[in-house]
Amino acid sequence: MMTRILKSILFATTVLAPAGFVATGASAQTATLTIESWRNDDLPIWQQKIIPAFEAKNPGIKVTFAPMAPTEYNSAVNAKLEAGTAGDLITCRPFDLSLAMFQKGQLASLNDLPGISNFSDVGKSAWSTDDGKTTFCVPMASVIHGFIYNKKAFADVGVQIPKTEDEFFAVLDKFKKDGKYIPLAMGTKDQWEAATMGYYNIGPNYWKGEDGRKALIAGKEKLTDAAWVEPYKTLAKWKPYLGDGFEAQTYPDSQNLFTLGRAAIYPAGSWEIAPFKAQADFEMGAFPPPVKKAGDTCYISDHNDIGIGLNAKGKNLEAAKKFLSWVASPEFADLYANAAPGFFSLNSTPVKMTDTLAQEFVSWRQNCKPTIRPSAAIVGRGQPNLDLEMWRVSANVINGTQTPEQAAAETQKGLDSWYKPAK
Repeated sequence: MMTRILKSILFATTVLAPAGFVATGASAQTATLTIESWRNDDLPIWQQKIIPAFEAKNPGIKVTFAPMAPTEYNSAVNAKLEAGTAGDLITCRPFDLSLAMFQKGQLASLNDLPGISNFSDVGKSAWSTDDGKTTFCVPMASVIHGFIYNKKAFADVGVQIPKTEDEFFAVLDKFKKDGKYIPLAMGTKDQWEAATMGYYNIGPNYWKGEDGRKALIAGKEKLTDAAWVEPYKTLAKWKPYLGDGFEAQTYPDSQNLFTLGRAAIYPAGSWEIAPFKAQADFEMGAFPPPVKKAGDTCYISDHNDIGIGLNAKGKNLEAAKKFLSWVASPEFADLYANAAPGFFSLNSTPVKMTDTLAQEFVSWRQNCKPTIRPSAAIVGRGQPNLDLEMWRVSANVINGTQTPEQAAAETQKGLDSWYKPAK
């Protein structure tokens, strides 16, 4: 009996103990990555398409996409990074906001990341230092601004796609007179819509895209100049067409009004394509911001919008780098551009898009000059933050609580308080 007991103990120490050790080693090889993001609309795409594609090829790595409300993201992710509680991967806003994270040591350099060479300097520009020597986020996509419209509503009321501003307001008048549809689906409660889908959308046709944006940075133009005030005047004219109670209308409210077929036109970014197609049961089209008069050069906001970076103090650095290298691959570019139509790949490898509405947006590049949002680079680095200020005053102008001239003067005063153009 004693001999059998001793043999059993010997068996346990020589066989069972190593087995336990092997199991522990296997679990140590499994890394769980968390992606911080503001793209809550994209949760199903990441959960159902993007993450499964990565995990299938990388069984030792699990990925969680953890988005938050867009309006909360900037402050929340900064607070998490400072507290050391942020995820391994940080979805990067373009230009100054992410640059500030890199300068604080929160985002790591990705210069040596396999695959980062798949992007041109222009593609990397929104996530590189001013001298272009260091890139700190993998570029994922750009977005294009314009207007999405309900084709059935246009047919019902008998209107055509407007090409000039006069035609645009004539279309809105017809919808208002008809009464079956809210002419424009946009609210001002969340503020950012008023600037992002309003001022930044139509404004490039006034300040001539990159010419005006660069002149502002150089100090050759001011926000109080006519080219920067006139878009506010046009925005103020939107008010009668936004429907009752638009001042209390949130971003999701606006999305619902349009996808339920209750509104004719939605001032949009191309990022709306995937969620709209999942919710709307009518055919949609898109048109670029109407020009002042026929024959004018058209400008579009074609904005480097979204990248993804490495939390420099993350717990799973090697696994996170492996994921980022995959994001930099042509495989991811094709998957993302087609899983999330309206987010246009910045990878140098061409991507063939299958979505017709996404194709419509990107076709504007053939005839219109591209630019980025004016508050994104250099002039958006100080306090008060120009981007946030433009959100607020754009909403005020539409609400009628501030004149275009007052809005322009306020933003220029804030800019003057900290920004001195280089001589």
